Parts: sequence; structure tokens; C-alpha cells
Amino acid sequence: MKQQAEQNWDGVLAIWKPAGWTSHDVVAKARGLLRVRRIGHTGTLDPAVTGVLPLCVGRSTRFVEYLQEMPKTYVAKLRFGIATNTEDLSGEVIEQKDASFLTEPMMVEAALSFVGEIDQIPPMVSAVKVNGQRLYDLARQGITVERASRRVTIQEIHILKVVDGVDQPELTFSVTCSKGTYIRTLCVDIGRKLGVPAVMAELVRTESAGIKQEQCVTLEQIPELIKQGELGDKLLAGDSMLTAIPSSSVAYPESLYALQGKRIEAARLQPPPDSTGLIKLYRSDGAFLGLFFVDENRETVRPIKVFYASDDS
Repeated sequence: MKQQAEQNWDGVLAIWKPAGWTSHDVVAKARGLLRVRRIGHTGTLDPAVTGVLPLCVGRSTRFVEYLQEMPKTYVAKLRFGIATNTEDLSGEVIEQKDASFLTEPMMVEAALSFVGEIDQIPPMVSAVKVNGQRLYDLARQGITVERASRRVTIQEIHILKVVDGVDQPELTFSVTCSKGTYIRTLCVDIGRKLGVPAVMAELVRTESAGIKQEQCVTLEQIPELIKQGELGDKLLAGDSMLTAIPSSSVAYPESLYALQGKRIEAARLQPPPDSTGLIKLYRSDGAFLGLFFVDENRETVRPIKVFYASDDS
């Protein structure tokens, strides 16, 4: 999407988050650089983690809830033979054990066994709330509480590197997973399956909402991009990223009805929807009108979110 005017940016800006910054820090910095208040990110990255952090800017903040549901891909380094109270190397070491007996086939088999739906217990350093309190706040007070397990999906794991024959073997792998997956917990669980302690030694998010590193900019690049008039070229259209949602188009006067928040006869859409659920609706000239829902009888569609230019909500 192109720049509409200074201070009126609209689109998804992919940031390569540096280590040492919280996701909130990145949002706050971007607000200052772009001079736009409405900015939201599509999935928290821990301060030590680098990687892809999509920012929804302007009216595109309304895409956040859809983009954050999309799978994410990480590259993680797992270290066996050591456990900490944070499940990564930033925490206090609570256990060590010689894991030199682990062979490459053992480590690979254990990791790949987690592909599919699994149950995870959120770590105490997570932002999950229990009885109204964030787990990381309780952890800072030295309090540990029982946590309910959560079902997540590991779509695929690819082994990238194995270091064996040492006291603390390491396994580097890429993993594509659903929202809410804790990679540090995955690392601990892989170690637990092999009977040894384990931690997440490194983590990089390499893809989020379909955006990869090569599409990202750094915070340091933003001022120059604005100065050169090139930042608009870096803003992605949020609707184009919702690749799993089918699309249809509609002509006048139904396109006007859509913008007015009215139901539309499904038979007027091209192509007519072949199933119930969410669709992206476009005007016949290609302008994105919004997200609509095909009712159960597939006779009408109703607006969920209207995005066309007349919308300033």
C-alpha cells in the first residue's frame, strides 16, 4: 500500500525485532517514528528473541486479531543436560546432568515425535493469567502455581544441526506452530522425553503471518525510508495476507450496500460462496470492502468488518 499522507500510514509493517527490546518497546518506538498512534503487533516476542514482528498500522490494526491466529515459524537451539527456572539460558540453573549418551538419532526422533497436536503447560515466565495475575509477575515473587495445559499444534519440525558426543548436546531445528505455542516448553518437553533436563538456548522467529525476514525493516531504517518517500512501499496490505480466507467480488449497488453494513444476497457475489464462514469481499474494481460472513443457509452474507476508505472507526 502507498503512503496516503504523512501521519496517515495504513498497512502492515514488518519489523525485524532486535534483542533486548520488548514487543511493546517496538510498538512505542514505531509510534514515535511514524507519528501514528494506532499501531498493534500480531504476537509477542520475548525481549531476548529476535525476528519477524508484524506491526499493523492505522486502520490496519483491525487485522490484528486475524493475523495473530496465523502460524509462526521459529529456529530454535535446544541444549540438553541443563535446566533453568525460566526454561532458557537467562534463568537460574536448577539441574545439570551428563547427556553425552544422547545420539543424533535419539535426539531427532524425540523432536519429530512432537509434530501434531500436543498439550503444553505454559511456563511460569509467560504472560498467561492465573486468577487475574500474570505468571511472570508471580515468578518474579518466587511463586509457582499450578497451570492448566493448553492444546497447540506443531505443524512441522526440520532438523538443521546436531551437536552430540559432548556433556551438553545441542539440537537446532525450525518449527512451524500454532498461536500460543511455547518453544521453550517444547525444548524442555523434548528433553523430558529423553530423560534429561533441557533448555532453549537461542530462538529466532523467521516467519509470522506469512512474512519472512527479507520483507522486514529495522527500526533504524524507518527514518531514512520516510525521508526518501519509500516507507509506503514497505507497507503490506492486510487483506492480501489473509490467504486462508476465500474471496468474492460484488458490483454496484451491492458494493454500496456492503459499505452501509447491510446484508447482501450471496447469489450476487462472484464467485458465489460455496460454504459458510468468513470471506474477503471486494468491489468489482478490486477495492477491498471488508470481511463478511456467509450465513448458514448460504443465501446472504453479512458484514463483520468494513475496511473501505469511508471507514474511519
